[in-house]
Amino acid sequence: MAAQKRLTLLVLAAGMGSRYGGIKQIDGFGPSGETIMDYSLFDAIRAGFTKVVFIVRDEIRDTVEEMFLPRLRGKVDVEFVIQSLDTFVPKEYLNTGRAKPWGTSHAMLCAKEVINEPFAVINADDFYGLDAFAATAEFFKNETSGAHAMVGYTLKNVLSDHGSVSRGCGERDASGFLKSVVERTTIVRENGKIISKEKDGDLVLDPETPTSMNFWGFHPSIMPLTEQMFHQFLKANSQNVKSEFFIPLVVNDMIKSNQGKVKVISGGSTWFGVTYKEDKEIVSQKINQLVAEGKYPSKLW
Repeated sequence: MAAQKRLTLLVLAAGMGSRYGGIKQIDGFGPSGETIMDYSLFDAIRAGFTKVVFIVRDEIRDTVEEMFLPRLRGKVDVEFVIQSLDTFVPKEYLNTGRAKPWGTSHAMLCAKEVINEPFAVINADDFYGLDAFAATAEFFKNETSGAHAMVGYTLKNVLSDHGSVSRGCGERDASGFLKSVVERTTIVRENGKIISKEKDGDLVLDPETPTSMNFWGFHPSIMPLTEQMFHQFLKANSQNVKSEFFIPLVVNDMIKSNQGKVKVISGGSTWFGVTYKEDKEIVSQKINQLVAEGKYPSKLW
């Protein structure tokens, strides 16, 4: 395949799953025990992706390799990258009190050495559907200006009935480019409204807000910019063990500093995810329904 047609899928699978109570990245949801990640890989291959990079924690790397290498062999190139607490962290910013990874932008940055082509970023525990992968592949096939992409979802369709969620809430201009995106970490439904719990009080959100479910399309030029911003972030936040370096932080800063543009693309017609243990049964039911409709085979691989 020609170099300009190569397209990588970067799967963020290093999360701790603290609210789920287990390793949801490798939990079975499909009729033959498929993980949510299996469906994303299946859809990405159908859409024309040629390489998969898994970002994992060291303690689950062997398990993820054993599960997915046999399924992907001969279909796509595969890389595994560890997101550790000290990767790309200068010594002066190391914090021995920290237990959680540094967040999604840091996870993406960990893949800097293995990605040299346009790539999509997804969460391992979100079900995005074929349209999102196809739309992103089509975007990079036709994109000549160097713009990046965000698959946009409608806020009211991407909440959980079982507790608060974190979402990247966006605003776009008349041409469909992102003006800003803000990671709101505690969004709930209350009294018929969608509320973001902020330090300064409750903020009512528009149900139609274009929302990032962490499905992004980036050119590799994002990597040095992310590394630069990460060092700035660490300078201000390295002693805060709960601080996280989210992708929307990089995107927002990039847009405001005129260092890049992000197109909001369609393709977000199907999404469901797992935040809480109670979500598992609902997700399994939705996957079984898609299988019954013929969207996926009952056994993927």
